Amino acid sequence: MGMTEFEYTYLAKYFPDDLFDISPKRIVDLYLPKDARKPTLRLRAKNDEYSLTKKNVVDGDVSQQIEQTIVLSPEEFDALSFQVEGKTLVKDRYEYPLGGLVYEFDVFREDLLGLVLIEVEFSSAMERDNFVMPDFCLADVTYDEWVAGGMLAGKSYADISDYLDSYSYQKLL
Repeated sequence: MGMTEFEYTYLAKYFPDDLFDISPKRIVDLYLPKDARKPTLRLRAKNDEYSLTKKNVVDGDVSQQIEQTIVLSPEEFDALSFQVEGKTLVKDRYEYPLGGLVYEFDVFREDLLGLVLIEVEFSSAMERDNFVMPDFCLADVTYDEWVAGGMLAGKSYADISDYLDSYSYQKLL
């Protein structure tokens, strides 16, 4: 099977003052298959860690997903990434601890520069359901289809600007 993940995703309103005291992890994701409307597989390089992941939504609730991950060696990652075509996404992840939780600030690079999403993972559905959004979050976009990594991959900031404008999102960086 896999691990059940409980999480919410938010648009960032601003950066906490001490966020950039944290060293980010550079993440390069390759979503497969390339021509799928909503790719289901992700090849990931995160600093010197490599993996292949598949996420399946539980009962139509995207805040609860079963995640199956295979850890790869650098050689396995290279062999796969050079032989398949996918849609790429590049971001820097800052893991910001606050109140017993870790807020993952994903600062997108390249064509999505200016977009910052915050993911929060919870240990249970009850913890998720009792969560109160902090002030540095602008809006809950967990259930917005466009925000999924596989949907963002291969897009530019201009491609998603209508969605962002609907939340009065202000480009960060």
